[in-house]
Amino acid sequence: MKDLIKINDVEKYYGRGINITKAVNRVNFSVDKGEFTAIMGASGSGKTTLLNMIATIDKVSTGHIYYDNTDITEMNDDEISDFRKENLGFVFQDFNLLDTLTIEENIILAMTLSKKRKSEIKNKIDEISLRLGIDKIRDKFPYEVSGGQKQRCACARAIVNEPKLILADEPTGALDSKSARMLLETFEIMNKELGATILMVTHDVISASYCKRILFLRDGEIFYELIRGEKSRREFLVEILDVLSISGGDISNV
Repeated sequence: MKDLIKINDVEKYYGRGINITKAVNRVNFSVDKGEFTAIMGASGSGKTTLLNMIATIDKVSTGHIYYDNTDITEMNDDEISDFRKENLGFVFQDFNLLDTLTIEENIILAMTLSKKRKSEIKNKIDEISLRLGIDKIRDKFPYEVSGGQKQRCACARAIVNEPKLILADEPTGALDSKSARMLLETFEIMNKELGATILMVTHDVISASYCKRILFLRDGEIFYELIRGEKSRREFLVEILDVLSISGGDISNV
């Protein structure tokens, strides 16, 4: 299967001189199209910094990041803006929805620059809303729905333009256990039925157990990798806990 993302010897420093902090240290990995991958690590391990560089929100200090063999570390600001708009979808912990717009309008907003016909936009919104179980709340405002429903709206907005990659940063962090489970099941639908490639940063073992592969980060370096294969989610969960207990990492439950 072809690599969608390839990370080559990426490093990130903050500060200068003797006050330099190395947040990410010579990280190498790739993500295939259609994969659902998690990056796990304790607070301060560098996982969000790494995700931000992949998301083109932050720049690498050294190394290269490739999308479909295009080196995004060599792009200028205008090229990065176009690349992000055309290729990436984002799901963040705080939803980033506009309270002055309905759920449907928040999703449509992501399509305003797509140059699609109104009928085409409506059909796409209908399909995504139904698949993600938010079709009955489309006319409500974000403050009128639950946290889980808000996050599903954020998922719909992230995927409606069919991006090559969906990036999720601690997406269950602000959710109760029921809403978190609904969101993770939504990610499974997006991955299995819609073919979305998902890269998720999390410190939560339950969230990670839904993924197909986990990269464990410690002190800015990848120190272990788990692949789910044919294991059940429960079996995979036990393996994750074993790695974290051996490494001394933070263990968190939804």
